[in-house]
Amino acid sequence: MNFSPDQILQGAVSALVLVFSVVVHENAHGVAAERFGDSTARDMGRITMNPLPHVDPIGTVVMPLIAILTQIPLLAWAKPVPINPANFRNPIVHDSYVAAAGPLANFLLAAGGTVLFVIVGLVFKHFPALGENGGNSFLFFQLLCVNLIQINCVLGIFNLLPIPPLDGHWILFRFLPSRWSGALAGLRPYGFFILIALLSTGILWRIIAFPVESMINGLIGVVRFAVTVL
Repeated sequence: MNFSPDQILQGAVSALVLVFSVVVHENAHGVAAERFGDSTARDMGRITMNPLPHVDPIGTVVMPLIAILTQIPLLAWAKPVPINPANFRNPIVHDSYVAAAGPLANFLLAAGGTVLFVIVGLVFKHFPALGENGGNSFLFFQLLCVNLIQINCVLGIFNLLPIPPLDGHWILFRFLPSRWSGALAGLRPYGFFILIALLSTGILWRIIAFPVESMINGLIGVVRFAVTVL
């Protein structure tokens, strides 16, 4: 299988942005847990930008490689940071806040990618010589910003699904009445298999496609509007 230089650059940038994004996601959980009274992640060295402690062989290595090589939608996850809800001052409420911190971090990264894309677009618009003399510099920054937006929109919305062990099920657990929360908790031993089944059949992507594409198109639309009028 032969890849063009642009495809290699695309794959490398996607991989770097993905690793960075999942590490930020997990760090956000750890920092939030520490804020609410649980220092387990800090004590175990999991609040770090070093990607190695966060690597999950399937979610961080195999799934991204399959997605990059086959051009299927990119979905990935990292090894969850260790959290002990018993240390929270208000375990049920704070557990949901800690769960929400991960997707929120991804949405903030997507917003940051949007701002960076506007800046890059304006710089190359008003200083065209940079693009003429800089070779593939504009392509690199364009790929970086687009990947920051796309990957983090996917990660944020994917993790909000109310399926164990994703963050969305912990958030939903906070608001369900006891009989329904018990049923949701009962799915936890089977959550990984449910996710694999949804991924392998393509159902999962059909579930999240509309909100993901709407968010991405909205942010890219902001970039195009800002670069056009400024």
